Amino acid sequence: MRRSAALMIVTAVCVAAVFVNQPSARQQNRAGFFVTSSTSGTGNLGGLNGADQRCQELAKSSGLPGRAWRAYLSTSGPGGVNARDRIGNGPWYNVKGVLVAQTLAELHSDKANINNDTALDEQGRTINAQGAPNRHDILTGSTPDGRATDMTCENWTSGGTGSAMLGHHDRLTFGKPGSPWNSAHPSKGCSADNLRATGGAGLVYCFAAD
Repeated sequence: MRRSAALMIVTAVCVAAVFVNQPSARQQNRAGFFVTSSTSGTGNLGGLNGADQRCQELAKSSGLPGRAWRAYLSTSGPGGVNARDRIGNGPWYNVKGVLVAQTLAELHSDKANINNDTALDEQGRTINAQGAPNRHDILTGSTPDGRATDMTCENWTSGGTGSAMLGHHDRLTFGKPGSPWNSAHPSKGCSADNLRATGGAGLVYCFAAD
């Protein structure tokens, strides 16, 4: 009896240890991706620092995990930065716990799970992609593989001159798997009017880099 009791105790301890050391589904699927609900409305985001700060502010105000939030933006010229190098290695889940991509390679492939149903804002709302105003153009300044172009609204400091490379968060055009989420077409300019004219509102993607 004593041996059986001891065996049961050891078994119970081992099982408890497994559960204690195994993260919950909520922890595993914690939010690491969203589209900003609003920005300045122009290509002037205050540079990368200003864009990152906006991501942090929106995440905090919505009660998302206190992570190292970064805007998915590239910059050009001397000291230019690739968007893909700013956002960590994944995996990334949206604010409802839906997987967007496991790795950088998957994120920058046809397997990326970014579309109108998954590219939600920081409060879990869809971004208006049809009707008026259409806001499906997202600022990125990037190529399909996440590298810098020369279309970055003067490295996100211009609300007038220049242009921006835009992605389609809904990917509803150009057949399947859809138009690129990060590199669909350039904007007409960097002003609010020019961004609206091409179907956007100066929104950006935010990823958790930690």
